[in-house]
Amino acid sequence: MQEKDISHIKVTDYAGKLAKAFIYNPLTPILAVFLLAIGYLSLVIMPREEDPQIAISGGTVMVVLPGASPKEVDNIIVKPLERKLREISGVEHIYGVATDNVGIINVMYKIGENREDSNLKLYDKVMQNMEFMPKGAMQPLIKPFDIDIDVPIATVAFYLKDNSTLKNVDLFKKVKDIQQSFNEIEHVSKTTLKGEHKEQYNVQVDLHKLSGYHLSLGQIMEALKSLAVNVPDVKNSVGDGKIVIFGVKNAINSVEDVGNVIVASYMNSPIYLKDIAMVEKSYDTQNYKSAEIIYKDGDKFSKTKEQITLSISKLKGTNAVTVSTAVTDKLQTYEKALAEAGIGYMITRNYGSRADEAVNELVSHLVITILIIAVVLVIALGWRESLIVTFTVPAILAITLFIAYLTGQTINRITLFAFLLSLGLLVDAAIIVIENIHRHMHSHDAVDREKSEIMITATDEIGAPTNIATLAIILTMVPMAFVGGMMGEFMKPIPYNVPVALFASLVIAYIFTPYLANLMLKKPTMHHHKHHFQKDKLEDNKS
Repeated sequence: MQEKDISHIKVTDYAGKLAKAFIYNPLTPILAVFLLAIGYLSLVIMPREEDPQIAISGGTVMVVLPGASPKEVDNIIVKPLERKLREISGVEHIYGVATDNVGIINVMYKIGENREDSNLKLYDKVMQNMEFMPKGAMQPLIKPFDIDIDVPIATVAFYLKDNSTLKNVDLFKKVKDIQQSFNEIEHVSKTTLKGEHKEQYNVQVDLHKLSGYHLSLGQIMEALKSLAVNVPDVKNSVGDGKIVIFGVKNAINSVEDVGNVIVASYMNSPIYLKDIAMVEKSYDTQNYKSAEIIYKDGDKFSKTKEQITLSISKLKGTNAVTVSTAVTDKLQTYEKALAEAGIGYMITRNYGSRADEAVNELVSHLVITILIIAVVLVIALGWRESLIVTFTVPAILAITLFIAYLTGQTINRITLFAFLLSLGLLVDAAIIVIENIHRHMHSHDAVDREKSEIMITATDEIGAPTNIATLAIILTMVPMAFVGGMMGEFMKPIPYNVPVALFASLVIAYIFTPYLANLMLKKPTMHHHKHHFQKDKLEDNKS
């Protein structure tokens, strides 16, 4: 486009100044491409989540006082500690529980409090009041809540197939090995197992034989406690600098080894554990926590099977989609080995897949909404005007996405809902500008004016009222940022992103709408308008 002299055009508002600065600027198309590029990159690389992460902080303080009754624990540990913890700013609730030997105080901060600061304040307050702890109390254990990593993004259920010869203990060992490899995946914070049963030796004491040997269960327990699973090595060095290691083999290798443990002596004869109890190698029968799975095989539901659930959590602010994809890929590498061992698995939770589907669905709805707006504008203004306004929408969203990425936000349902909510408002400025340009282009004096002058003048003319109207809409969104509680924390993407999008809509409308209109719109041929205008002007000169 040939640049023309526009220095004589007077403007009074920032709208006209932006239009005048960019209408013939060679960097304007480069700026448009740049905005669309950073918007697309932001959409691709921004972490995706189904819901926004909510800042919830709190912690538990546990104090052990051996031999104390619940009433004593409540009076000398729980209540005094509750009074001290209420001095911490930002605390919303404190719940104390007193049991035999143990006092537990749960502290919940107000939603939105910084988790790291809250944990530090809790630790400092407990340490500052250690002198008030009763004599005999053990060091307090402070365990903060970490909701960011406590909620898993993926869970996998492992179970034994009907043709498997393995036992539950063998299943645990296999899954334990797999768990270790999942910890090595990037951005995985922790992994946990649920429903597992570990291997152990079970001792079933015969009470009749116990009384016959005049023994007590306490003696049996003390004898069993003395067993060492791993005997430590003895290391020493010799004169030439070499190291000599004396290794002692594991003393307990079989059921017979456990049965041969001497528990007492009766009439100068040893009493072995096998004389009064039955020992077997099995799993931890005292663990009543188990999980079962029912899955559909074809048209029928299979019978219930015991399973071990492996839960995977991600680090805060990381992409749930990429982490869950890495988990799925890692799981596929074990598929052949698991099948050979007769172990089946099922992904019972895939938060990353759900988040990706939710984001993609809302993005598709966003595109459909933009197309609907374009069709409406074609009917109301014309296809050229419709294309100009439609271009501004992705440019506005690109700026908003890029700023959201810079501020550490994630793409989730609420973020995209904010875009959908503001989409009708985003085209207001561009529609107002293009409508005023359209009106000026069809005015009586349009044939005697340059197109660039019409674009700049029309944009400058509506600058002040458009700025005020947009500012009023932005101010209606700002109070949402001060809403407290769970709802305020959940809806924060709306007051954060909608004002940014509305401000970006002004800048985009003032820069690109005049530029594109100058390229695409044509002045209508209005000879009769020109004739009447010249006749009226001649009569004015005569008078």
